[in-house]
Amino acid sequence: MDSQTKPEPMRAIEHVVKQEGGCLEGEQWNFLCSKEANLIDLQQTRAVFEKYRPTHVIHLAAKVGGLYLHMKENLHFLRDNLRINDNVLQTSHERGVTKVVSCLSSCIFPDKTTYPIDEMCVCVCVDLIDNRGYFVQHGRRYTAVIPTNVYGPYDNFNFENGHVLSALMHKTYAAKKEGTPLHVWGSGTPRRQFIYSLDVARLFLWVLREYDEIDPIILSVGEEEELPIKDAVEMIADALDFKGQIVFDTSKSDGQMKKTASNAKLRRYLPDFTFTPLSEGIKKTCDWFVNNYDIART
Repeated sequence: MDSQTKPEPMRAIEHVVKQEGGCLEGEQWNFLCSKEANLIDLQQTRAVFEKYRPTHVIHLAAKVGGLYLHMKENLHFLRDNLRINDNVLQTSHERGVTKVVSCLSSCIFPDKTTYPIDEMCVCVCVDLIDNRGYFVQHGRRYTAVIPTNVYGPYDNFNFENGHVLSALMHKTYAAKKEGTPLHVWGSGTPRRQFIYSLDVARLFLWVLREYDEIDPIILSVGEEEELPIKDAVEMIADALDFKGQIVFDTSKSDGQMKKTASNAKLRRYLPDFTFTPLSEGIKKTCDWFVNNYDIART
């Protein structure tokens, strides 16, 4: 993790565990932040595992950021995340951890492909190779989930480094406060599937307890829920009651135009799971951001 705060998915899991009855009898949960250990360092990783002695691990630690930070520092992202992942999985094996659930990004999907993308389309990824290797050589049941674009309270709302919806919420809030146009980077035409962080958290707990495959599983709303970013911008403007001009800066990169992911595998396991509608999730996240601006990551 690249700050001393808990990342958004962990906050969401903590909420589900503590406030939605997600903690089962006999379980003890510990929610760690980056100040506990620098997981790029193997010895610090071993020390934090020795301190807490986990039997199960939800592995969310990573160097993360939005499109433009990735474009600027892609080598740093690669090297740091390779080290973190290797240290966490190796130490989990050394400590006899029963199960590890890692979190991948839909950015691992290939650019030129047919849609929708499913779990079989994943590019060669070290985490997936590691999970398979620990199973083949040691019988470890380590797996991974692939959420699509996650948003929600406690996310990084920084203009440049935040994920797309959270950065746009902050930009819209600032434009309304300052009485200026809302400048959106890119054309607004790329399409994305957005998933609310509490939905991801509930699915993480299901994967930890019940999903028994080594192969990854995509956590996403359906293909029919994919929409242009400009539509999400309009939802954010409505949620924050922004009435000003919206300007799309086409001099900025759009990134990948679409990454349509199939949730067919998830639906085979959980056909009745209900996702939070995007407009509802955006409204809840905007309300949280406004009410917690002083503590939000901006």
